[in-house]
Amino acid sequence: MDTGQTCMTLELYVNGKIYRITAEPHLTLKQVLQYHLGLIGAKEMCDRGACGSCTVIMDGKPALSCNILAVECEGKAIETVEGIAALPRWKPLIDAYCKWDAMQCGYCTPGFLVAAKALLDRNPTPTESEINEALSGNICICGTYPRHSQAILEAVMVMAEENSEKIAKGGVV
Repeated sequence: MDTGQTCMTLELYVNGKIYRITAEPHLTLKQVLQYHLGLIGAKEMCDRGACGSCTVIMDGKPALSCNILAVECEGKAIETVEGIAALPRWKPLIDAYCKWDAMQCGYCTPGFLVAAKALLDRNPTPTESEINEALSGNICICGTYPRHSQAILEAVMVMAEENSEKIAKGGVV
């Protein structure tokens, strides 16, 4: 498909790796993640920045990848749900989501997990109110909202216990 636009070479820093790709300048970050890098965790639901299903973390803050052009992302650190899932540190969060069944159809789950991780990066002991505020940009059509905060609160407790055990053994957290 020829759109008549000239392709550009981009360097994107995603999940700790540098990717050099050639893409059209009108492509969103979500499109480049999916079609050029094979990272399909950021979902396209509304494609208007209203649902949070395409949430990624950019330079430490949640960002809607459907609303950002990929060319705007050069020089920024981008984290996707795939990168988060690959880190053992975040296993308690994923396990708690499974335990609390905080994902009926699962389509919105990656966006919620990414938003939760961004919250826990800046506030490792959030209250339920702070969790609800941090997740307020994410929509779940199945209605699992109460389960998200319960899963995150449980993950916070498990992660705190794991950190205490590491410190007790003389390790670094």
